[in-house]
Amino acid sequence: MLCLASLGPAHAGGATAPSLPDNVALVRTAFDDWRAGTGSVFDLLADDVVWTVAGNSPVSGVYRSKRDFMERAVAPITARLATPIAPEVEHVVAQGDAVVVLWRGTARTRDGGSYRNHYAWHMELEGGRIVRVVAFLDTWALDALMQ
Repeated sequence: MLCLASLGPAHAGGATAPSLPDNVALVRTAFDDWRAGTGSVFDLLADDVVWTVAGNSPVSGVYRSKRDFMERAVAPITARLATPIAPEVEHVVAQGDAVVVLWRGTARTRDGGSYRNHYAWHMELEGGRIVRVVAFLDTWALDALMQ
């Protein structure tokens, strides 16, 4: 497995598969845009993405389209937040068409509290689009937000 945490997109290539640097750059840029408020990782989702939220939470399960995921998972979460989740990428690991991002997210809740969570997203890309995701997170923190 190739660890790319300390490498910028311009140096991520080496002798790896041709799609690796592009996928890492796409994902890193999407997280940067999300943090800046100018885009999000969700902009990279294929319309027929299969997104799995692991664990037991109000939004855990398998979503078989971008629309389904955005409506039934993302929208209920953002409805409880006063600010967008601000991502902070901690580590990126990539191999072939898969990119795994370990990140922290923080936001203010509508009731004045704070939402903090840790995530590990395993994303598979094809043609510059995210086609499959398995998202791991602190389901206790998410459950508390959704109460």
